[in-house]
Amino acid sequence: MRKNFFSDPTWINRYKYSYNNFSEIPPSVFDEINARLDKVVSDNPLVSVVISAWNEEVDILKTVGSLASSRTQFPFEIIVVNNNSTDNTQTTLDKLHIRNCFQPIQGWGPGRQMGMEQAKGKYILSGDSDCIYPDCWIEKMTTQLQTPGTASVYGRYSFISEKGFSRWQLSILEIFKDLIAAVRHVKRPFLNSYGMSMGFVREYGMKEGYYMNKTHGEDGRLCYDMMKYGKVRTVRSFDNRVWTGVRTLRKSGTFSQVLFKRIKKEIGRFGIYFNTKMKYHPPKN
Repeated sequence: MRKNFFSDPTWINRYKYSYNNFSEIPPSVFDEINARLDKVVSDNPLVSVVISAWNEEVDILKTVGSLASSRTQFPFEIIVVNNNSTDNTQTTLDKLHIRNCFQPIQGWGPGRQMGMEQAKGKYILSGDSDCIYPDCWIEKMTTQLQTPGTASVYGRYSFISEKGFSRWQLSILEIFKDLIAAVRHVKRPFLNSYGMSMGFVREYGMKEGYYMNKTHGEDGRLCYDMMKYGKVRTVRSFDNRVWTGVRTLRKSGTFSQVLFKRIKKEIGRFGIYFNTKMKYHPPKN
């Protein structure tokens, strides 16, 4: 699927959907996505892909459109939670052949919690509402989840290049990020669990639950809580990487500023990656 680490894969171009708002999306786009959804989505799923969306009237097409191309032996469903959006996210969701529900409590935790509660599958795969997923993602994540003694899994991700953040620059950042992830995985693997590419056994997730507030790291906290039930495993294969935009990076400035801040941050907390006694979470609400 990927020939060159220093270029964006061509397959993601199909799912970029570069519209400015809902009114620009032609009906043919929904027809095309729904035709693929009708072939792959199951009424009796083993896997539930849960996505929380806030004001993603266009970008949610990237996620759902790419998932509609999934190639997997596992029956799955897609659930998108409208997390109190103020734009046309709900209108977009109503035009897609997926399950959706509304969560008025703002926050990543409340959104993902509702999706998990609504899920029919034995396994939950968590995704973000502005990411592009490879067609092997469900297959590889679920296969790893079925490994005996596993409570949760996580995958890796890459950034889609754009002006100011070239692919070679982002590749440097990702190499650094992956090296740190490998160190974390030894003693504190839950720090690598991000909601954009994470999976777990629903039974364990329901016992522990997400934090019901707008708290960063709700995904890692849930993973930490589930470690009492089994191991945290990772899917490292490059073709399983999820692709996302750089808008979170831009909040930190230019590429050089982003890289410097990341390096400084990791140096400052490097020691905690080997501390197994340090607790990870505050009291739940």
